[in-house]
Amino acid sequence: MHFKLIVAFLNDEVTDKVLDAARDAGATGATVINNARGEGINKKTTFFGLNLDLQVDVILFVVEEHLARHILETIDQVAGLDKNSGAGMAIQLDIQDAVGVMHQITKLEDVIKGKL
Repeated sequence: MHFKLIVAFLNDEVTDKVLDAARDAGATGATVINNARGEGINKKTTFFGLNLDLQVDVILFVVEEHLARHILETIDQVAGLDKNSGAGMAIQLDIQDAVGVMHQITKLEDVIKGKL
């Protein structure tokens, strides 16, 4: 079984919604890194010299390759990444090798058989 890594950089107000939707789309878990900071195409807004940065969460999903695109599209739909400037972004990367995923394989085998 092959896996992909989905990395999502999202405004913290959508993190819980994205986690729930990704699980419904086939993700078996995630790691959330809080208090990240990002900067996009538009310069940060300031108010009397103070930055008005939004908190950004980084969410890491290790997912089975046949489910990866659907999960990525689900993240986009829930977070509005392509619709809203500054909403964040999500990327998908190949995983060369992994350990600690055997417990997922049993659950995923039946799901993948239904999709192939």
